[in-house]
Amino acid sequence: MQYLNTQQNDLNVSRLGLGCMRMSMFGGSTDRKESIATIHNALDSGINFLNTGDFYGLGHNEMLINEAIKDYNRDKIFISVKFGGLMAPNGMPYGIDSRPLAIKNYLTYSLNRLGVDYIDLYEPGRIDPEIPVEETLGPIAEMVKAGYVKHIGLTEVDAETLRRAHSVHPISLVEQEYSLFNRKIEKELLPTARELGIGVVAFGIMSHGLISKERIQEAKNAPQFPGINLDKNLLLLETIHKIAAEKQITVPQLLTAWVLSQGEDIMPLIGARKVSQLQDSIKALEINFTKTELERIDNAVPSDTEEGNTPPFTFKNGLIVH
Repeated sequence: MQYLNTQQNDLNVSRLGLGCMRMSMFGGSTDRKESIATIHNALDSGINFLNTGDFYGLGHNEMLINEAIKDYNRDKIFISVKFGGLMAPNGMPYGIDSRPLAIKNYLTYSLNRLGVDYIDLYEPGRIDPEIPVEETLGPIAEMVKAGYVKHIGLTEVDAETLRRAHSVHPISLVEQEYSLFNRKIEKELLPTARELGIGVVAFGIMSHGLISKERIQEAKNAPQFPGINLDKNLLLLETIHKIAAEKQITVPQLLTAWVLSQGEDIMPLIGARKVSQLQDSIKALEINFTKTELERIDNAVPSDTEEGNTPPFTFKNGLIVH
């Protein structure tokens, strides 16, 4: 397995990470046995980065990981946890709680659900704009000193916030949406992260499933993807499918390999729920693009393309208003 290459050499995390969110939906497992088998297969394949959140599946996801890693060496596993997402009984998010007073409480529950003594990477699920990021990081830094947290991360922040946070306490990784179809972080966030020696965990690398004509048809006019340009997506996909076919790889492999090709300090998150999906994506580590192939892909999907990306949440008094 290849390893992420950042200035923080004590991370020791794999180039690919396993995103576990989709294994837990609305408080239950989509397929408990298959999900656990997928986690086992990831660990056995050398993927040591497990990405979760205390609000994924209303706590179910952490308990699923607890069950999956019982027979593995804890110190060989890197667990990343986002905290503070406020969830309604129907499983839908309605806000964020990053109050300094609440952080130790969230951490305590996560440690218990995961069945571990420490969390490798702890990060707020989002930053409440009404609470200075410096204040949010304070209690997490205390937990680093106490040994309950090894590294601090951030999720979905801008370059200025990342810089401010890093000046208070070293930020090890920043989790951002990044894919061939959504390259917004290349303008400011990615250069800032590289300047500061912070690695990037890229989620949404498959554009949230919008890589097939069927999914585009299903997603048209969907509330989570407003304003989808169906014709534009279909045109982009036709070119990407053609390039993948010529290279004799799958489209998911192409999209994963493209993210890998953007730098050794970027880790694509694989949101697999099945062993077969995971193994298909792992093969992307063996794929190398020539300069000509990368230019062709870039020409097919210009850097200003923003199709299928997640609309950003806007918060007021901790509540989602957009």
